[in-house]
Amino acid sequence: MAAASCLLTEDQFLCSICLDLFTDPVTIPCGHNFCKTCITEHWNINVQCQCPNCKEIFNTRPELKVNTFISEMTAQFRQSTQQKGKKAELGNTEAEIQQMIQKRQLKIQEIKRSVELSKEGADREIADGVQVFTALKESVERSQAELIDTIKEKHRKTEKQAEDFIKELEQEISELKKRSSEVKQLSQSGEHLHLLQSFLSLNAAPTTKDWTGVRVRPPSYEGTVERALNQLEETLSKQIKKVELKRVQQYAVVVTLDPDTAHPNLILSDDGKQVKHGDVKKNLPDNPERFDSCTCVLAKQTFSSGKFYYEVQVKRKTRWDLGVVRESINRKGKITARPQNGYWMICLRNETEYKAFAGPPVSLSLKSQPEKVGVFVDYEEGLVSFYDVDAAALIYSFTGCSLTEKLYPYFSPDNNYDSKNFAPLIISPVNHTE
Repeated sequence: MAAASCLLTEDQFLCSICLDLFTDPVTIPCGHNFCKTCITEHWNINVQCQCPNCKEIFNTRPELKVNTFISEMTAQFRQSTQQKGKKAELGNTEAEIQQMIQKRQLKIQEIKRSVELSKEGADREIADGVQVFTALKESVERSQAELIDTIKEKHRKTEKQAEDFIKELEQEISELKKRSSEVKQLSQSGEHLHLLQSFLSLNAAPTTKDWTGVRVRPPSYEGTVERALNQLEETLSKQIKKVELKRVQQYAVVVTLDPDTAHPNLILSDDGKQVKHGDVKKNLPDNPERFDSCTCVLAKQTFSSGKFYYEVQVKRKTRWDLGVVRESINRKGKITARPQNGYWMICLRNETEYKAFAGPPVSLSLKSQPEKVGVFVDYEEGLVSFYDVDAAALIYSFTGCSLTEKLYPYFSPDNNYDSKNFAPLIISPVNHTE
């Protein structure tokens, strides 16, 4: 019977009145099957006893008996359907479990990768720390040796001065003793003529130094240790700056200039690494990407996540602008550079005046003039920093920046100004600080 049920379709087990699986199926004289309750209620409503399917009319209401075969078949079909449903449900559950397993396996890989990155970061930080503290230890030992040598040298000079004074005094004492002996011998001599002859020379005071104001003053050692510590602190500060620069240099990226954005007065090198101002305005298409008023150019590369760093040579220039800008900045007409407008930049003016376009501009006091500027961006942190590469010193940082769009590196060599500012801006390869 189970084999027979497999040959029947689901429609054959549905009551045509309730359209659901048979419940207590009965067969009326015309041969059609219905739920006992369904056909009874149907005939109770209607005056005539008529088959709902074939419309055959029965003069007397047929006696309804449950069709045991259909009932058993329906029960088996219902059981089979339930089993299929359960299997389908189990299949879905199995698929969900497999998906959960896969997600957890991916999470394990993610966690392991995080551990690997942590290990790499830890090893890198340990190496940097060992380098710093080794240099610090060497500096301390060198400073200690220099301190001891300085103090000893001061003492040696004092000791030498004292030895010279003592030697000179002992020599005078020897001369005086000799004179004293001669005078004593002469005074005991009975020869008056010899006494008179020797008196004039012996009576004259011997040639000696006036030692009244001569002093051996111990040198002052005060401040020697403080000066050594200050020098050590300066050395440590330089080392820390080098470590900070080395940390951001690991995010170095390739940057090249985009000629489609360059102002018509600018001249770009074939390799896209240099830009300078030309006196002749080229006839170029005024495409939407091109700056038509500000003498600047953007990089081809864009950045919208993570960290990136690049370096630009600004040697022999009297004016320049550097930084990063949002993709949506206005490239036509006058430009007001400030973070609110999507510009994070610093500049040089009049050869020695450095400013950050922080809106309003911030004047920067630098110990030395940078010849190479490093630009570092941490997109998620909202940080844009500028470094004097050779001095390994931080120039300025924009913090809490609202970075929500693609960022473009920005370069402006400014105008020539009668060839005083002719040198190009050069995107330089990053030589990692040691």
